[in-house]
Amino acid sequence: MPSTPEVSVVVPTFARPELVTRAVRSALAQTVTDIEVIVVVDGPDEATGKALAEIGDPRLRVVELADQGGAPNARNVGVREAAATWTALLDDDDEWLPTKLAVQLELAGHASVDSPIIASRLINKTPRAEFVMPRRLPEPGEPVCEYLTLRRGLFHGDGFIQTSTIMAPTELLRRVPFTVGLRRQQELDWTVRATSQPDVELLIAAEPLVLWHQDEDRPRISLSSPWEAQLEWLRGIRPLITPRAYAAITMSIISSMAAPTRSFRVFRLLLTEARRHGRPGAVDYLTFLQIWVLPAHLRHRVRDRILGRGRGRAGTGEGVAEGRAGAAEIGADVRR
Repeated sequence: MPSTPEVSVVVPTFARPELVTRAVRSALAQTVTDIEVIVVVDGPDEATGKALAEIGDPRLRVVELADQGGAPNARNVGVREAAATWTALLDDDDEWLPTKLAVQLELAGHASVDSPIIASRLINKTPRAEFVMPRRLPEPGEPVCEYLTLRRGLFHGDGFIQTSTIMAPTELLRRVPFTVGLRRQQELDWTVRATSQPDVELLIAAEPLVLWHQDEDRPRISLSSPWEAQLEWLRGIRPLITPRAYAAITMSIISSMAAPTRSFRVFRLLLTEARRHGRPGAVDYLTFLQIWVLPAHLRHRVRDRILGRGRGRAGTGEGVAEGRAGAAEIGADVRR
């Protein structure tokens, strides 16, 4: 491997050796071969170290952390270790299609700013369906925060960005690191903060380049994330987002997390928050009501019936399972 690779790949992981080796092999199989793959093992994990050692590729480096600090911290550590001008992020339970980096590097070459964020569409694979998302690409002049958060339907959003799709300048990822300790909406948080920089824009490749594996029965850290912490995070980024986006996040993502409390006090608090600091639209109000009135299992059933989602169906993101830890999409009900 040359001393300075073209792209550094950062993969945080812990205690999932079978998954991370699959992810790493998909990175090493890229048509762009001038890369390094940095796996950051988030704490003592002998099984993962042994599995990675068996890959036997000199482009692979393993960084083992003494203590667990969470995925955002592991990503930041990996970025600090990166030698390339570009860094691409890959979650340990996802895969890349072989031309992922090649397509993104070509798109980066046409960027009009110094620090473009290059993302892509992905194939969302669940036990019940496969579909491509995001449903659409950003429109010219559309605020990134609104693209990622506003709904055009009750059960789905159109915009989306997910960690494993992101390639960005290493310098930008160091300048704007991931927020350590944030359990949900990690990509949304990072993308909003990064695109607030004057030399940054978001570009999304039209073709799906990532396989996003969603095992709907796998325990998710997002399900235990308290809505109060998420509201505190939202208040912190309020200066960086539009009132429309603020209302959408409050009345969709945070409400989905808070609705199981069945508390009228919480219902009123979130509605007041959205109205005071945001600018809700009709879809936001309808979304808010259906989240609070319908139990989650019934909401999911109604959503699937309305959107025609079934096992093995391929589409463009209808009924995407919302809420995989950190997923920046205000598209459906919290499942992961």
